[in-house]
Amino acid sequence: MAATSTRQPQRASGFTLIELMFVVSIIGILSVIAVPLFRTYQFRAKSAEAKINLGALRVLEHSYFSEHDQFLAAGPEPAVIPGSSATVFNPTAAFEALGFRPEGRVYFSYGVAVTTDGVGYTADAAADIDADGIPQLWGFAKPDGNGALGAGQVGCNAAALTAEQIGPCGPSYGMSVF
Repeated sequence: MAATSTRQPQRASGFTLIELMFVVSIIGILSVIAVPLFRTYQFRAKSAEAKINLGALRVLEHSYFSEHDQFLAAGPEPAVIPGSSATVFNPTAAFEALGFRPEGRVYFSYGVAVTTDGVGYTADAAADIDADGIPQLWGFAKPDGNGALGAGQVGCNAAALTAEQIGPCGPSYGMSVF
């Protein structure tokens, strides 16, 4: 009796088109969720620069005041509010006198405005990190001898600040990511 061969049908290895489409759709859904969250976290991280540097400016201004009995004004640097990418900070003579030199490149432009009696100041920072044309403004204001707050050098509305606290200022601050 001759041996009959029983061939089993071969199954092709790999994925079906439906399985691939399912995986691609899951990746698409995850991307729709993850990318905006990533941008929000990135925005927050870049915004932390302003709070840290304004805190440093506050300490340096008070040190300067203890030696000279007045605060020191410093014009905006960088002169133009940076966009979504960091730029070089070239300290002006006033920032050099204060000892303010941020480490590395900066996303914010910084300035210090002093009140007419020299005993009050507003340090502020502005950036357009999300490149929407609306600057993000942060500031710190120390009232003068009469309790008045001065306007900032880079656009901060000091009246929107709580005196002697670093915080957002100006009408353009409406970011929902904070």
